[in-house]
Amino acid sequence: MKKPNSTLPKRSSPGNSLEDQAYRQLRRALVDGNFIPGQKLSIRRIASELGTSPMPVRTALGRLIAEQALDVLPSGTAVVPRLTRKAFEQLGLVRAALEPLAVKLAGPNIDTSTREKLGELLKIERMAREAGDSGQLLRVDRQFLFTLYEPCQAPILMAMIEATWLRRSPHFWGAQWLIIGRLPSGSKHADILGAIDSGDFDYAGDLIKAEIQSATSYLLERMSFIGDPISAPKLRPLSRGPKRGR
Repeated sequence: MKKPNSTLPKRSSPGNSLEDQAYRQLRRALVDGNFIPGQKLSIRRIASELGTSPMPVRTALGRLIAEQALDVLPSGTAVVPRLTRKAFEQLGLVRAALEPLAVKLAGPNIDTSTREKLGELLKIERMAREAGDSGQLLRVDRQFLFTLYEPCQAPILMAMIEATWLRRSPHFWGAQWLIIGRLPSGSKHADILGAIDSGDFDYAGDLIKAEIQSATSYLLERMSFIGDPISAPKLRPLSRGPKRGR
């Protein structure tokens, strides 16, 4: 599986503590899907990418572990969580409750500039799908949805949505080739924009809910999760071989 050259977004502008900068960049990388489930996070490597010392990275990882965005191994190494099937299903239920609400609240506040940006992102999404570029498709999907949600003017709601994406994104990145081949041919984003243009924000929220439910069901059917029972291989009965002639 091809992964991004760098797992972390560009360094933030100065003005905040190094710990805060490292925390925000790691959190953003998780939301963007730049890590996959089970991936161990090396403090030294991350510090090198951020151009900082290990201490701010260690502190940032500790915060993410406390938020349950990361797990910790007995050795003390931070690792991207692997979800159970039930946890992934519950994550879909939570997203299906939160994200439609964000759309309904955001709809009346979407201005011309935001609508134009959403239209451009939709074009990029279509090109990524046609090109079979699964990584770009996942990145633009996140950009589209968060651009759509941000005008909701509800910081607590946005924080809750982002918290679910900390767990959601690594699994979607790990399943990117399943997603690129998904039928029917993709997302409901064009229909969502149509509903917003017509002022039917409730319907736009319903479309988001349907998309989340559909994607969750699709991946539950096709992905393996930690804790899944291991199917025993089907063995053919032993053959006695051809009978000897008498």
